Amino acid sequence: MSVLRPPADRTLDVVCIGNAIVDVLAQTDDAFLDRHGMAKGAMQLIDTEAALAIYGEMPPAIEVSGGSAANTAAGVTAFGGSAAFVGKVADDELGTVFGHDIRAAGVRFGTAALVGPEAARGTARCLILVTPDAQRTMNTYLGVAALVDGDDVDVDQLATARVVYCEGYLWDEPTAKDALRKAMDAARAAGTPVAFTLSDSFCVDRHRDEFLDLVDHSVDILFANEAEICSLYQVEDFEEAAELVSFHCAIACLTRSEHGSVILADGERIEVPAVATEVVDTTGAGDLYAAGFLAGWARNRSLVTSGEMASIAAGEVISHLGARPQADLVALLEASR
Repeated sequence: MSVLRPPADRTLDVVCIGNAIVDVLAQTDDAFLDRHGMAKGAMQLIDTEAALAIYGEMPPAIEVSGGSAANTAAGVTAFGGSAAFVGKVADDELGTVFGHDIRAAGVRFGTAALVGPEAARGTARCLILVTPDAQRTMNTYLGVAALVDGDDVDVDQLATARVVYCEGYLWDEPTAKDALRKAMDAARAAGTPVAFTLSDSFCVDRHRDEFLDLVDHSVDILFANEAEICSLYQVEDFEEAAELVSFHCAIACLTRSEHGSVILADGERIEVPAVATEVVDTTGAGDLYAAGFLAGWARNRSLVTSGEMASIAAGEVISHLGARPQADLVALLEASR
C-alpha cells in the first residue's frame, strides 16, 4: 500500500471546519491561574459569568482573530496555498472583526453571520493567559461558535478540496458534532481525505471512545501532541502510543514541543526536528504545524518536506504573541534550504 496522496484535479487545497473565535491575549503569572482554578496549558469552556470575571481581572490584552482550524487555514494561505474556513460568528462587532481578519489572510469565508435571538450569545472569544514560561492557558466562551451546523457545510465545496481538516474542539457541542460528521461523510463520498486534530488532552478525555472510532474509520490524517496521543490510548509512554496509532490511520503527525515531531505513514517513521526559536507564546503551535504540513501535502510535496514546513510554521508562531503567522513563511522555507 502506498502512502496516502491528495486527489488530483482539485481547485482548493484545504477546507477547515472549526470554532470561529476572537482571541484575547494577556501576559500574566501563575498566581492568576491559581486564583481562577485554571489548569496551566489546558483549555476550559466557560460561561458568560466566568468570562466576565476573568476578563475583568486580566492585565492589558490584545485582541486577534483566532480559533484552531481558522489559524490553520490562515497558515495554509501564508504558504501560498488556498483554503476555506467554515465557522459561525454572530452579527456583532467581534464577528465583523473575525470575518475581516480571516478574509484579509486570503481565506475564503462564506458562512453567514447569525442574526436573531440566538445571536445575543455573541461571537466566541478565548481569554488566553500567557505565563513567563510561554505556556498558554485558554478559557473559551463559545457563544454562537457552537451553533455551526450541517447547513453551514457546503458539500459541493468539499468535493473541490484536496483535504478537509476538522477541529476536535467542535465535538463538545452536539450541533457542531453533527456538522463534522456530515462533513466527514461527504468528504468520504467525494474521495476527499479527512484530517482531524485531537485539539486538547482534556477534549480527548471527554470523547475518547468516539475519537478512537473516528481514528479507526473516518480519519486519514491525524494531528496530536504527545499528551493528546497518550491520552487517546491511555498510556504513559509516547512510543507505545505512536505504535498504536500507526495501525489506525494512514498518516499520523505527532508533535513533541522542543523535541520536534514524528510523522508515521505506511510503516515509515520520519523524525522532524523543531526549529530553534525564542519561545514567547505557544498559542497556535499545533494549529500552524498542521497548516505547514497540509500546505505541503496538498501540493504533493514529500512527507519530509511537509514536515519541515510544519516545523517552520510552528516555530514562527511561538516566537510572538498571537496564533497567526507574522513573518513570511515562504521566505522562511526558502531560507531553510
